Amino acid sequence: MKFTPIDPPRKFCVGGGGAITLKDCGRLELQPDEQVTFVTETGAEYDVTRKTWGFYATPSMNGRLVRFGLRAVLVKSSDGKLFVMLVERGKEPEFERYLAREGQIVVQWFDSGTLEP
Repeated sequence: MKFTPIDPPRKFCVGGGGAITLKDCGRLELQPDEQVTFVTETGAEYDVTRKTWGFYATPSMNGRLVRFGLRAVLVKSSDGKLFVMLVERGKEPEFERYLAREGQIVVQWFDSGTLEP
């Protein structure tokens, strides 16, 4: 694993009308079969694993991810772009307010219901 910090972080605006400022803090390079875990202050965890063919972008969405305190959801933006987002359990009301502000809608929660036709 190789981490290259960006100091100072690169700042840029996103979202409806550029209302959100993000900070790009660095680059993380993984070799095949290496994993990193991101942790929130509440203890939720999110793993990313590099493989020779690409990445496991999330742990199993109806297994480990749920046990780690996160819910995966497919979201569609007002311009038709699709995003997979991870929502901390218990923060769904805050997430719904975010979607409303940004003009986005939930297509499917991956930890509930069926995805098959």
